[in-house]
Amino acid sequence: MYRRILGPVYDNEKENWRIVTNKEIYAMVKNPTITETVRLNRLHWFGYVQRMEENRIPKKVLYMNLKTIRLSGRPRNRWQDEVRDDGRLFGGEGWKERVYNREGWKKLLRIARNCFILRMAMK
Repeated sequence: MYRRILGPVYDNEKENWRIVTNKEIYAMVKNPTITETVRLNRLHWFGYVQRMEENRIPKKVLYMNLKTIRLSGRPRNRWQDEVRDDGRLFGGEGWKERVYNREGWKKLLRIARNCFILRMAMK
């Protein structure tokens, strides 16, 4: 939608018209990409579930161990594996301990979202 609004741009170096790239669009709009938004929302929900009481169904399901056999070949990523990788990416070391401080966790996610916006503007 943004590409249609912005339209083609004139490239002075090559002296022709070209379509705006995705990176240029994200830098102009100053929004995180879809992938980054999914990662941040996944961490947001993880923090919410971690702070729940032990007897709540979402927390039980999160740590449920199903006795199934995994298929042969490369194992598919589990949701918890993705959360672990995202947490290391955004929170660095000790990110799991920050989950229990609700305000601190919200601040960490807000900083991560803003860093994406700044990083996109720098590229």
